[in-house]
Amino acid sequence: MSTAIHTFRIQGMHCASCALLIDDTLADLPGVRSTQTSMKQSRSIVELDLGPTPADVIADVMAAVTELGYTAHHVS
Repeated sequence: MSTAIHTFRIQGMHCASCALLIDDTLADLPGVRSTQTSMKQSRSIVELDLGPTPADVIADVMAAVTELGYTAHHVS
């Protein structure tokens, strides 16, 4: 299956544990292949499966980050 890389700007992280929490949460979402979140760079790079509804997976990523108490913006 093909994949695509998406970048999200994450606001509200205070330490490396914040980034690990986001990575652990996003890794459990359907359609997410891998995640790499950096507190220092305030971003998360997420590899998504290109299924029939990638927009839904992007929305799920943003909702999951918001539920954790951070703000997510889809950059690319």
